[in-house]
Amino acid sequence: MPHPGWSRFSFEGIGTHWEISTSSILALEVQRQLLGTVADYDHTYSRFRPDSLVSALQRGPGSISLPGHSVALRDLYEALYRITGGSMTPLIGNSLNRLGYDAGYTLVPSGAPEGAVKWEDVLEWSGTTVSGKVPLVLDVGAAGKGQLVDLLGEVLRSAGYLDFLVDGSGDMLHSGSLPVTVALEHPYNPKQAIGTVELDNSALCASASNRRAWGDGLHHVLDGITGQPIQTTVATWTMAASAMVADALATALFMVEPAALEVEFDFSWLRVFSNGTATFSAGFEGRLFT
Repeated sequence: MPHPGWSRFSFEGIGTHWEISTSSILALEVQRQLLGTVADYDHTYSRFRPDSLVSALQRGPGSISLPGHSVALRDLYEALYRITGGSMTPLIGNSLNRLGYDAGYTLVPSGAPEGAVKWEDVLEWSGTTVSGKVPLVLDVGAAGKGQLVDLLGEVLRSAGYLDFLVDGSGDMLHSGSLPVTVALEHPYNPKQAIGTVELDNSALCASASNRRAWGDGLHHVLDGITGQPIQTTVATWTMAASAMVADALATALFMVEPAALEVEFDFSWLRVFSNGTATFSAGFEGRLFT
């Protein structure tokens, strides 16, 4: 939780609730910059908006030009696509649409689960240019909210705010001289916590199958190879230097063992399984309630 006496600025954006806590009151101009950053990100990447940049790829073969921060997003997705053998992919959007998690939020499957098309067959993403050989649904949701958390942190630092906590519905970035203690939400009961963690100039992100779930066994964390919702893992938490990396790794932990990710990424992690057991790295040791 933020420190007592800190100022809070709350708003809605990209379909979720945000709270920016700072040690001093945010200037109105900085508030406008934060809101503008969220609006720009939504207009760029939302697969639910017909006027977004990425929605142009759904209408047929062609290319779009993304902002400069898309380069880091592309590099991260490329690494995790490789490490997970294609299970984690930015082309999972059509599989989500098929199961009912679509622009109209129908939440009614239109067919059986179907895996995503292979990146190497249909998508060229070089720098800020993204080209599709066929109509594509580009979905960067597994890392996008984390990247937006980082971008809001950059806005605050550029404006001289060095003590802050950016909280995008549980995806957090902390900066400052005093750490904050954060509760880890119970995956089956949002009113309870399974433990706490101390956040000290780093990011904490979570992924849980209960956050966006509908129907019988349907939720938003899919295996890109099969298009099936993953059932063995129910919740993950990760801590890393950036929220973008933490956010992406929280999803990747549904698909591969932590050791496969630790070869290339420096992060701490916690996984909770459907049978009630949990595994965790040293960064979470001693933080869980018994």
